[in-house]
Amino acid sequence: MNADSQRFLPRRRFIGQLGAGFGGVALSALLQSEGLLGGRALAGDALLPKPAHRRVRAKSVIFLFMFGGPSQVDLFDYKPELQKRDGQTIDNEFRRNTKTKAVLQASRRTFRRHGQSGLWCSDAFPNIARHMDKLAVVKSLYSDSFAHGSAVLQMNSGRILQGHPSLGAWLSYGLGTMNHDLPAYVVMLDPRGGPTSGAPNWSGGYMPAVHQGTVLRTTGEPILNLRAPAGTSRAMQRREIDFINELNAGHLESHPGYSELDARIAGYELAFRLQATAPEALDLSREDPRTLEAYGINEGKPDWHPFALGPAPFGRQCLTARRLVERGVRFVQVYSGGGGAGGQNTWDGHHGIEENLRIHCPEVDRPIAALLADLEQRGLLDETLVVWGGEFGRMPVSETFNTGGKTGGRDHNPKGFTYWMAGGGVKAGTSFGETDEFGEAAVVDRVHLRDLHATILHLMGLDHERLTYFHGGLDNKLTGVLGANVIHGIVA
Repeated sequence: MNADSQRFLPRRRFIGQLGAGFGGVALSALLQSEGLLGGRALAGDALLPKPAHRRVRAKSVIFLFMFGGPSQVDLFDYKPELQKRDGQTIDNEFRRNTKTKAVLQASRRTFRRHGQSGLWCSDAFPNIARHMDKLAVVKSLYSDSFAHGSAVLQMNSGRILQGHPSLGAWLSYGLGTMNHDLPAYVVMLDPRGGPTSGAPNWSGGYMPAVHQGTVLRTTGEPILNLRAPAGTSRAMQRREIDFINELNAGHLESHPGYSELDARIAGYELAFRLQATAPEALDLSREDPRTLEAYGINEGKPDWHPFALGPAPFGRQCLTARRLVERGVRFVQVYSGGGGAGGQNTWDGHHGIEENLRIHCPEVDRPIAALLADLEQRGLLDETLVVWGGEFGRMPVSETFNTGGKTGGRDHNPKGFTYWMAGGGVKAGTSFGETDEFGEAAVVDRVHLRDLHATILHLMGLDHERLTYFHGGLDNKLTGVLGANVIHGIVA
């Protein structure tokens, strides 16, 4: 968590690397379970729980990522002026420093204020609307890229280029894990595919590979090959893994600092333990039928559109996320929308925003509402930070640039968009910042996504200035070298 700890290796480099990596976690757990450590963990263990910089309630994060860019002006950012001036022509910056004439397109959604807070939500989210008093809504967020690949990377890692640790990796590095029998950082992708720019979005970057995200499969077995082959006992598996790890450790001794091999050693050990822990953690049949119903898990797939899935897939993932944080997983990211950008398979509503909302809003509305209610009912909402948003928002004008002249869609908009958070120490029932009269650009209390990242770290008890990792001659931070500020207006 500081630069000095990263500059030098101990004299016995192999022992240092093994102790500081995921392999050390597995080895310490095994030795401890066999009474060979006298109750002590290996020094320098990378995933042992670490003290936060300040005392907080939040222990875990569930990040609900709407890949493609959800439309703020159709969901949470009500703009009466946009409604009044529907069809009028304005100058619109459709790409950075490139302006054109464009036609304002009012939302076809109906907006209402909800709860004691009076926060706005459209009828696209009738179930989430009942939970507005739990949310802290940031309406003045902006970022740097109009393109999906770099924008998704920046939202996940703070940079528009690959190779940097993701948010989940920073939390794993800064706080460690609370359950050595489950991954510290889990990612669940949309059944339609992963996001543009792929695995770098949950990478550990230049950190030890132990901190990267573990992807759970969306169909079939969430984790492949957990079941032992027929006729193989646990004792036989134990001997096989010990032999493989002996070979890997010998190779690691001649390749000190190679964290991928360190993580491979850990992978075998974690897989061995997951055979006992994962089936229970991922078995939704253990849930009350009313819970399954609330998450929409029993709903069938709609037949009105080939890309529409209904709430069941995302519902299963949200319920799994709750079960994982309940068991000590530090960071869970769940994607809605997947596959190639530009189509209705994601929240990328170029070719018709109304069709896009009809596909995706019902897929996430019931599951997210159920997740918030479920966490609250179980006393987990205070210690779980729920984050919702995408890589950017949408423009308030009708798009024709990418549609061959077809109207009704909305283009990318990184200049002003909405995120919300709930639980984990946020100031519930609050709205922070504003976009302009049309919802195009943040103008009041503008906050960069660096500030959003600083705020998430703050709510998890970490100071974004103090959480550093020495690499390439620099004390790297999630928030980068430019200034970042916690959004105190949404912190309780």
